[in-house]
Amino acid sequence: MRIHLIAIGGAVMHNLALALKQNGHTVSGSDDEIYEPARSRLKAAGLLPNTVHGTPSGEGWSTDNITTDIDVVILGMHARKDNPELLKAQELGLNIQSFPEYIYNHAVDKKRVVVAGSHGKTTTTSMIMHVLRHARRNFDYLVGALLEGFDTMVRLSDAPIMVIEGDEYLSSAIDPVPKILHYKPHVAIITGVAWDHMNVFPTYENYVEQFEKFIKTMVKNAPTTDETQDTEADTVSKDSFGEGVLFYYEKDKDLSRIAHIEGLKSIAYNAFLSEIKRGKTILKTEEGRQVPLEIFGEHNLANLKAAYLACGELGITDDEFFAAIPTFKGAAKRLQTLAQTKVSVAYQDFAHAPSKVKATIKAVQEQFPKRRLVACLELHTYSSLSKAFLPQYRSTMNRADEAIVFFNEHTLEMKKLPPLKMGEVKACFGHPNLRVFTSQERLTEHLKEQDFKNQNLLFMSSGTFMGLNMKAFSEELLGAEETV
Repeated sequence: MRIHLIAIGGAVMHNLALALKQNGHTVSGSDDEIYEPARSRLKAAGLLPNTVHGTPSGEGWSTDNITTDIDVVILGMHARKDNPELLKAQELGLNIQSFPEYIYNHAVDKKRVVVAGSHGKTTTTSMIMHVLRHARRNFDYLVGALLEGFDTMVRLSDAPIMVIEGDEYLSSAIDPVPKILHYKPHVAIITGVAWDHMNVFPTYENYVEQFEKFIKTMVKNAPTTDETQDTEADTVSKDSFGEGVLFYYEKDKDLSRIAHIEGLKSIAYNAFLSEIKRGKTILKTEEGRQVPLEIFGEHNLANLKAAYLACGELGITDDEFFAAIPTFKGAAKRLQTLAQTKVSVAYQDFAHAPSKVKATIKAVQEQFPKRRLVACLELHTYSSLSKAFLPQYRSTMNRADEAIVFFNEHTLEMKKLPPLKMGEVKACFGHPNLRVFTSQERLTEHLKEQDFKNQNLLFMSSGTFMGLNMKAFSEELLGAEETV
């Protein structure tokens, strides 16, 4: 097939392009901005867009890219309604799909496992993938970060199973529904609900409603009697993969309220029990197993329980699961070790929403209770930079010995948000030792003044702290010659 991707430079979109080319399709794409690592990976695969309007980088949109021989146009969320390539594709009557639509159409005859929730989606999906690969199962996948042992974030094949990280953000400019509403899973996990994406879901109630809709799209064991049920969802309610199963985090009150509907098996879960021995987390099962882990934190032990339950639905035995999981090191940027000595560790984590920030700080503090913790959070998302949302962060960093918040005026301008004052940020967080920086230089100077013996460092952001090489900087702070 001839497939064109509008906004090919996105994290998932460029991985989808790579997977499509591996499958033998003729693939092209365009974008107005393509950053690393997408640029290098697309270039290596011969998929980096050619020169557009004299721009050597190939960045930009051109109606010349859209021709009648294209079988499918996949539209990324980054492209707006007035995108010239989109308008041309609509004018020609081409088949236009958002990437979640395309993924569902690919996986319509597969057993679909979808991991949803406000936090822990990538880690939980990665855990399932790690176990399936270790157990030599054949499966497709879509996940939001690179995982050790996997070349791409997307695989599309003739495998009988597909494991999907389900994002609740909108699908595309012309398909303004949460991505998770497209997948219609047979097995689903919801890790928890904590308000996010304020620019799309202006109230908490509206946000929770999206997960309620998601549950209603699941494959059912019997036809629903709910008149509001999507008729398209009904068409997949009688397939051959058995009854639909939902695993949801028991401590989430909203999930406990919305999880139970007719024809769906809903099972609550909590974290695995564990203990810390010599700085290493040991998972403990009711059967007496003691399994050493490379990951830590109560939130990760809850993610692990969800992955265990989902793997059971895919035919993975306990022996297979517990043999595989000790070698799971986590997904990229999820409590990823940047540098380490005998007396200090620096981590990078994708945490940006309040619940994620609180859980990540708690995990590091409990893992190393005798060390001070310096926690640095970058406000980078639309929600985190919104004055109306900032109060949601109150007390989230209180377990850190020193809390640092960083934001940049340029990011506010790019998102067309009003300026923020340092005092406003301090007041919202409520941490007694909170420091606020708007300059990367001032932030790094402050960190360089500290002694990181018996002290850990944690960077949290969905961004990059304005291009900071966090790994190199962490090695410098902790002492490169001592790094282990």
